[in-house]
Amino acid sequence: MAEAHVSVAVLGAAGTIAPAIVHDLAVSDEVSGMVLLDLDGGKAATVATDHGGGKATAAQADARDVDALASAVDRAGADVLLNTASYRINLDAMRASLKAGCHYLDLGGLYHVTLDQLKLGPEFERAGKLAVLGIGSSPGKTNLMAAETATRFENAGAEGIDSIDVFAAGRDPVAPNDGRLRPPYAIQTLLDELTLQPVVLARGRPEQIEPLAPGGTVDYGDPIGEGDTIYTLHSELATFGHSFGCQSASFRLSLAPALLERLKQLAGASAEEVAQAAREAVSPSNETISVHLVVTRAVDGELITARAITRPHFGLGGSVVSTAAPAAACVRLFARGELTETGAHPPERCIDSATMFAELETRGCTFSFSGTN
Repeated sequence: MAEAHVSVAVLGAAGTIAPAIVHDLAVSDEVSGMVLLDLDGGKAATVATDHGGGKATAAQADARDVDALASAVDRAGADVLLNTASYRINLDAMRASLKAGCHYLDLGGLYHVTLDQLKLGPEFERAGKLAVLGIGSSPGKTNLMAAETATRFENAGAEGIDSIDVFAAGRDPVAPNDGRLRPPYAIQTLLDELTLQPVVLARGRPEQIEPLAPGGTVDYGDPIGEGDTIYTLHSELATFGHSFGCQSASFRLSLAPALLERLKQLAGASAEEVAQAAREAVSPSNETISVHLVVTRAVDGELITARAITRPHFGLGGSVVSTAAPAAACVRLFARGELTETGAHPPERCIDSATMFAELETRGCTFSFSGTN
């Protein structure tokens, strides 16, 4: 892989987040070229034309065919496979990366798949490659916010970390009240987050709780303010215990009330009804705001809160940029030789938080930290 220029294969290029990633990569000097892969080759070609900045081509690819996907990645001469497709194909995409001999990153494995992905670590180590598991907004940015808070305790947190709680919220301030579904990312992933049993870390052990369990009201600060939360299944919980030694951890989500109610209706719908809703859904506006909080408590009671707010950038909404920017930044870090680990790792084990934050601050994201004893 060249020191400062990489070629990237973007899988799932016709999805909700991929166009923003492609746009970001197109304006990144470290990226020499892209091949955009999707089951719908026509849509991938449209994304290449509209967002690729002259750097992108497109091809049809089925991620479930590992050999065919590996061949497509190899033909493109890709140094990195950036998987933006459904978490359900993460393992196939990782195996294709190994066959093609390239690095790998994705946007998360919804806890259970992440655990399986970690098992492929030894194969990536033997290949001398790195798989970054979950480098979007959450998981991704939130993992690095947790890592940063863990370093900020007095005496380096000598007594250890007791708990880490992650809170996410997004709002579309100009969305019309027309009843149309405007999901911030893939509808099926949202529904899985709401209907599968959330996992929390309690007394150092993972425990499942009931779907949609209320998580209390949280103040996200301006411009979102207070929002009711629910516990949801998320990948951070698959690695926080091992990474930080914490005894307690959770992930809680606050959705706009109208969106949450519509998703609850779809949770009990047939597969065809969900597919129809996905076809009829429209993108959120380009004015969306995304806020993430990570609240970390040391055993001695000291508390540090990290807050990240992502506003619109590139003419795209903050909710989309919040997920896209960390993935694109990770590619730049690969190109600059700043990711030196091999194996399969969550972000907190292979990316320097300050380095990533500096990248994200050029993409409409700001960070703040506050603490109490």
